[in-house]
Amino acid sequence: MKIIVPMAGRGSRLRPHTLTVPKPLIPIAGKPIVHRLVEDIAGVINQHIEEIAFIIHKDFGKQVEQELIAIAEKLGAKGVICYQNEALGTAHAIMCAKESMTGPIVIAYADTLFRADFTLDTTADSVIWVKQVDDPSAFGVVQLNEKNQIVDFVEKPKQFISDLAIIGIYYFKSGETLRKELQFLLDNHIVKGGEYQLTDALENMKQKGLKFVPGKVDEWMDCGNKNVTVETNTRMLNFLHQDGEKLISKILINENSTLIEPCYIGDNVVLKNATIGPNVSLGNGCKVENATISNSLVQNLTVIKNAKLDNAMIGNHVVFDGHFTQISIGDYSVLE
Repeated sequence: MKIIVPMAGRGSRLRPHTLTVPKPLIPIAGKPIVHRLVEDIAGVINQHIEEIAFIIHKDFGKQVEQELIAIAEKLGAKGVICYQNEALGTAHAIMCAKESMTGPIVIAYADTLFRADFTLDTTADSVIWVKQVDDPSAFGVVQLNEKNQIVDFVEKPKQFISDLAIIGIYYFKSGETLRKELQFLLDNHIVKGGEYQLTDALENMKQKGLKFVPGKVDEWMDCGNKNVTVETNTRMLNFLHQDGEKLISKILINENSTLIEPCYIGDNVVLKNATIGPNVSLGNGCKVENATISNSLVQNLTVIKNAKLDNAMIGNHVVFDGHFTQISIGDYSVLE
């Protein structure tokens, strides 16, 4: 099994955090989004992951590439870096990893997380991960027949057709078949809105009689902007806490401070006269003094003093001394 992960650009909706760190590498409950994503996929498919291909922009840099390779290697897979330097759509992005499109593959967009408990139907030509939503008009949805097979894909339906939204994760029994259909789009310049779309290839495959079935997830968590990313961090902390996962490092200096779980506390964190939690992630090397922090995500090596924070997102190497409440501060900022 191979996994292909289109990561696109750094992401504009989550600035300033993505100016220095690509969105898929922002940690949720102490682990990068893309790392959690591929781990969760590996758990659902329950097969050995041979290779993970990450599709990135060349300006991500060598350090990011090394981090992505390390994520693959932690899962016992080979890491491959592919480049998409021009945003020409989902089909174009996937084809940037065409050398990896052999045998069974999973394609997963790297700005979403999920929780699921289902068995992957490897007899199907394709499985499309979906989640039941309250407002399907905001999403691409699938329509099912009485055999629980997908018979139609509809983008943002104005009238109710289905409430099963496509979350951006797909299984294909034959990577070669998908590659052929995507190449057809490129060769014949079949575009919508100036971009090559994966859904056009899916429609062509369906018309040829290939069997598509849904894989229904229990939880779907977005990381599109600051507020939903903080909310996703909260939800993930609660899931991991319920699972009994160890979230607080033993390498912690705690001086007259209170922890309200669930919290993620990284290594070498120093707390002095602080109240942390619930629903807080503090990355490695953070120092918090005379502060109260709840429902917030703080990355690595950040110093926070004299603050009361709620619904905050703070990057790496930040120095913050103040009395603001809801904030979003990128890397290497100083507020005193």
